[in-house]
Amino acid sequence: MLKVQQFRYGADNLGYLLYGTTVAMAVDGGAADAILSYVDGHRLSLLYIANTHAHQDHTSGNAALLAGSRARLLNGSDLQEGMVELMGQNIRIIPTPGHTKDSLCFYTGSALIAGDTLFNGTIGNFFSGDLEGFYHSIRKLMELPEGTVVYAGHDYVRDSMAFAKHLEPGNRAIGDFLKRYDPKHVFSTMADERKINPYFRFNEPSIVTLLARLGLPRETEWERWQSLMSIE
Repeated sequence: MLKVQQFRYGADNLGYLLYGTTVAMAVDGGAADAILSYVDGHRLSLLYIANTHAHQDHTSGNAALLAGSRARLLNGSDLQEGMVELMGQNIRIIPTPGHTKDSLCFYTGSALIAGDTLFNGTIGNFFSGDLEGFYHSIRKLMELPEGTVVYAGHDYVRDSMAFAKHLEPGNRAIGDFLKRYDPKHVFSTMADERKINPYFRFNEPSIVTLLARLGLPRETEWERWQSLMSIE
């Protein structure tokens, strides 16, 4: 099974190294020096560099990683193949337009590198203009197994939980999740997301009741999604 190492850089960015016993792949490698040091210290060969989307805070380490290794930067056509093989294991590429049109997630079978599509307890800003696409992207991620570990592109846990608590003040799972939050290793599981993330919970009675109280459309799932996305 592939391992995942998390690297914090900037104010709140999170980048990742996916690796086996001898080879590795960097995703959103803004912490280039730390990643190269980790690769060297663990006697790994960095084969690939990839990004969840093209925003500069996620691609800022590409040049340094390329200069410091023999890795290949995976481009659009590489990622459109739908899979990247590492150590004989397939990393599934999941297109998730919504935050941006080019947003991707990387799924190892046990962990999801979610970029700015899915944060721990919330979702990314809606820059693409494709609200329906974002809805389908989130629905796609909601189908992943409960034990899937979610690794996001930023540590927004405290802010996301404050907003979730604002929407569902009676949701005890939010407080339980915050007690387990560790800024040195930021993650959730899909099971957590179904309990704490409003954008996974748009069919839950508490959210439907909230939409009714606000006078927002709620009859269909699509209406509930649109209404929830309109709340600030």
